[in-house]
Amino acid sequence: MKQVKPISGSKDLKNFIDFPHDLYKNDPNYVPELFIAQRDLLTPGKNPFHNHSKVQLFLAYDDGKIIGRIAAILNRNHNEFNHANDGFFGFFDCINDAETASLLTGAVTSWLREQGAETCIGPVNFSTNETCGLLIQGFELPPMAMMPYNSPYYLTLLEGAGFRKKVDLFAYYVSYDKHNDRSVRLLATLQERLKRNNIVIRTINMKNFKQDVERVRELYNSAWDKNLGFVPMTNEEFDHMAKDLKLILNPDFCLIAEQEGKVVGMALGIPNINQILIKIKRGRLLPFGIFKLLTGMKKINELRVLLLGVNEGYRKLGIEACLYGMIIKNALTHNIKGAECSWMLEDNHLMNKAIEQINGELYKKYRILEKSI
Repeated sequence: MKQVKPISGSKDLKNFIDFPHDLYKNDPNYVPELFIAQRDLLTPGKNPFHNHSKVQLFLAYDDGKIIGRIAAILNRNHNEFNHANDGFFGFFDCINDAETASLLTGAVTSWLREQGAETCIGPVNFSTNETCGLLIQGFELPPMAMMPYNSPYYLTLLEGAGFRKKVDLFAYYVSYDKHNDRSVRLLATLQERLKRNNIVIRTINMKNFKQDVERVRELYNSAWDKNLGFVPMTNEEFDHMAKDLKLILNPDFCLIAEQEGKVVGMALGIPNINQILIKIKRGRLLPFGIFKLLTGMKKINELRVLLLGVNEGYRKLGIEACLYGMIIKNALTHNIKGAECSWMLEDNHLMNKAIEQINGELYKKYRILEKSI
């Protein structure tokens, strides 16, 4: 008999984290998340998201065997910022069975309804500031760092449970043997033009990392505030994310545009660490995973550009083109063969066109769904 239960205790949490490893054991494109990182993300007191919001995890069973998982998420900061009564679901993984999917989403919607939510949106883990979206196109390749992956049947299951499209997210791939190098060729000219407006672009200062993070945080919470589903990160959340990213950060791919000391734009690219994680069995660093991680960093030859934004009032001055040009130029010196620019809202025509102009290929699509509850 199939049933869904809220998790309870560390053993259930371990089973919740490990379930996808078993579900995807025969899928060559599946990348296991690091166990320790997932455990900390899902544990109150370990991740600052839990300081302002609530999460309830569920597991689905069939005669004692785990066949699915899901998280119900009440993001109070999202609702306050957007004047909404939204609930969210995330960490959805399920066997190809409509009944199981219906039971899992039903548990989430019931829990969210009890919390006063009127809509269920997802998948997001925990918000659009983190991993989000359901892969609907591009199943033939592994995901890039901090991007989701799932089987094609997930969309059918969720639509069968009553969910419908809210928005699609785009991922572009820029191959460095096919890219348009116009932004690199014009880089010096563009930078000279920016200097006339007292705007300079520099790499992040690792010696003053904390101070730069504080200045970038203000830009992030203003430049992205009109994105669908956006919610500002608290100081604790932003610092927590920055601390994690610092472990893999290459300053050449973290660029800051500033005018007389004021940060007005930035771009952030991170090494595609999934090229290593895909080889780490069940996401365990011990006993051998840590060596694969340490020795593999120098072999990474792909990049994910996950942030590129300019404050309103400074757009169309050439800052975006300079940021792209500098990342491409620096990537070539680090033997990077290509980069994913993700994710972009489907209706962000300005940024999508800019990526297409450097010969970026729209190669993956993700979908966020919703359902009235």
